[in-house]
Amino acid sequence: MMNFFVSIVSWILVISVVCAKRYEPNWESLDTRPLPKWFDEAKIGIYIHWGVFSVPSFGIGPAWFWNRWKIQKVPATLEFLKKNYRPNWTYADFAPQFTAEFYDPDFWADLFKDSGAKYIMLVSKHHEGFTNWPSKYSFNWNAGDVGPKRDLVGDLVNSIRKRTDIRMGIYHSLLEWFNPLYIEDGKNNWTTHYFPKAKAMPELYELINTYKPDALWSDGDWEQTDKYWNATEFLAWLYNDSPVKDEIVVNDRWGKNIRCHHGDVFNCDDQFNPKQPQLTSAFIKKSSQSITIIDLK
Repeated sequence: MMNFFVSIVSWILVISVVCAKRYEPNWESLDTRPLPKWFDEAKIGIYIHWGVFSVPSFGIGPAWFWNRWKIQKVPATLEFLKKNYRPNWTYADFAPQFTAEFYDPDFWADLFKDSGAKYIMLVSKHHEGFTNWPSKYSFNWNAGDVGPKRDLVGDLVNSIRKRTDIRMGIYHSLLEWFNPLYIEDGKNNWTTHYFPKAKAMPELYELINTYKPDALWSDGDWEQTDKYWNATEFLAWLYNDSPVKDEIVVNDRWGKNIRCHHGDVFNCDDQFNPKQPQLTSAFIKKSSQSITIIDLK
């Protein structure tokens, strides 16, 4: 009897140690976290790009419309603007036209369920900085203050969870092309961290605590390393103490030096092609499954 009691206590101690494991804010520790089972078993996911850029929705990759207009100065984009908008038109002028008046998240949820998708990934903020939720870190440049005047992210989260068993994922861009704080960090040769401390990271904490997503798709990582973004500190919190610490799945876009090296899943550089053998750009880490991406414009 005593031996039996000792064995039970030993197993309890082992289980307690395993359950109490905490991840340190470094990749060596973070990479030991196992991939949540639900994602390993999911075969179809739907990615939804939707935002202010959907108003002009011109050319290849309309989410990059502002960049192609002001940074790349693509001739076709400039000609499109010249033909369709007044000379002093600004990108911000598109926002009031992004009304989402026909947005029916219940319909979306039913459609996704009928498609057989096991998870969805909704853009919460692209590189333009407009948040599809009423973020307190994006004053007057969010869906609550201008345009739809509603919480586009929250409404879909509620419908998905009310009407389906689909896992809810959220896409979030780290950088913002024209944010003054991000530009200031660049002028300082990235020795300052005004933007990630005041904007990018607070937004991520807000998203996780508010909507409790099952997946987080980070992007906009390519200009700076994970050190600038303080990525490992955030991920340690996400895996250890967040409300989704046991179920959350993240990708590999946490710094220009991180892609294809760290994260729960690898996307590398958007090179996944289901018709070709995956030799250098395996999409899934720790998984034998593949993914179908449907990008709704």
